[in-house]
Amino acid sequence: MKMIYQQMLGFFMVIAFTILLLGFSFARMTKSFVYDSTWQRLEKCSDSLIQQSLIVNDKSESNVSFNTQTLKTSESLLENQSVHFTLFNLKNQVIFPNNGLSTKITKKDWEHLKRDQIVRKVSSRSAKLENGQTRPAMIEVLKPYYYKKKLVAAVVAGSFISDVNSNVDKINRNLLTGLGIALIMSMIVSFFIASRLNRRVAKLRSAANQVANGNYDIRLPSKGRDEIDQLIGDFNHMTDSLQKADQEIERQEERRQEFLADAAHEMRTPLTTISGILEGIKYDVIPAESRDQSLDLMTNETQRLIRLVNENLDYEKIRTNSIQLDRRHFNAYDVLSNVIEQLANKAKDAKDELILHSPKDLPIYADYDRFSQIVINITTNALQFTENGKVTITGERGYNETIVRIADTGIGMTEDQQKNIFERYYKADASRRSGKYGESGLGLAIVHQLVKQHGGKISVSSKLNEGTTFTIILPDEQQGDDKESGTKQPDEIQTKDGEL
Repeated sequence: MKMIYQQMLGFFMVIAFTILLLGFSFARMTKSFVYDSTWQRLEKCSDSLIQQSLIVNDKSESNVSFNTQTLKTSESLLENQSVHFTLFNLKNQVIFPNNGLSTKITKKDWEHLKRDQIVRKVSSRSAKLENGQTRPAMIEVLKPYYYKKKLVAAVVAGSFISDVNSNVDKINRNLLTGLGIALIMSMIVSFFIASRLNRRVAKLRSAANQVANGNYDIRLPSKGRDEIDQLIGDFNHMTDSLQKADQEIERQEERRQEFLADAAHEMRTPLTTISGILEGIKYDVIPAESRDQSLDLMTNETQRLIRLVNENLDYEKIRTNSIQLDRRHFNAYDVLSNVIEQLANKAKDAKDELILHSPKDLPIYADYDRFSQIVINITTNALQFTENGKVTITGERGYNETIVRIADTGIGMTEDQQKNIFERYYKADASRRSGKYGESGLGLAIVHQLVKQHGGKISVSSKLNEGTTFTIILPDEQQGDDKESGTKQPDEIQTKDGEL
């Protein structure tokens, strides 16, 4: 049995038990209510009987009697109402009627009557009368009557218990009918609600199976009315996340394959060059006057291979927080000046002008080497995409932070390129895959990770064919700023010739 139907059955059992318990309690209450109503009615009949038949015999009003004719008239009227009465005097003798259905009043009941107490009785068994007749079971009330504070008579008024119980049974039958209808209706409603919930859960389960089979496009309508709608909302949010993750995985896989192809191409070229030079030296093919030039070429190609390998290793170290930042206070102007000097030749080769705008005292809180790598890498990147232009490095102080901007007048980027520029293996200009500097698509990704580890921010703004500006914001030391734990890695990201 499905869980929802099990819950429905459990709820129905609780409802049924509650209804039966209430029905039983109501039945008992009904019986008590009917008995109380009967006793009250009998008391009123007794009062009316005495008021109509009582006669005062003398002027002193000390002796009283009862009008027999009035009693007979009252007897006829009360019999039509299924009420029987017997009038007793102080000696426990029947005054009226002689063939009444009441027996003698017991001694114990007389004691209550003499104390002006009303006695209510229910005799569930038939009884023998003095005249030999059998009296049916009755519900009775015994009530004393006083005149001038003197007990003058007692009335026993009663009705057949069968008549009273027939009214109780009729009420109980109506109650049972209502309870039965309520149970049937509750079962129908419960089954309808459970079926509806089960259908909704079945749809959600079917959708989950489709997601498990790789269909991330499925969405379910949600009206937000109950917990299942909230679960559907969470399911739709999950499928959105899975779809985005799947698209991101596909995109990263495409870039990984592109990177591997680029890396293979980049490595094959220097390896081919080195292999050719070594063969030439081995077989003495290279002339003596060209050997120095060949060795320089082989050295450059070797450095190119080392650079490619180091970029990948260093990116993974930075991404996984495997390196420790040695953050301290120093003057950023010194670093920016050194960058200008280091990259002067590259700027000259590209016919670019390197410009520095910064106060000579520019405090910064950062890792000295990593900050140098950030500036060098972005500046080198600017030189690559700028010819016959300007690359301007600007340093300034913000509110508890240091701001460095590197702007160029190069080819610029589209909005799509700006969104992806900090992702690994991404290259804004595919035509430069085999460029002079052996571009791998990891440089700006490394910069992005380093800035994040400093707790800073990096952003880019660019217009196509107008230039690009990178803005780096590094915060000052905060109170309670803890240094990263662990041992500092001996490996350093190389900065030879301004390359990462």
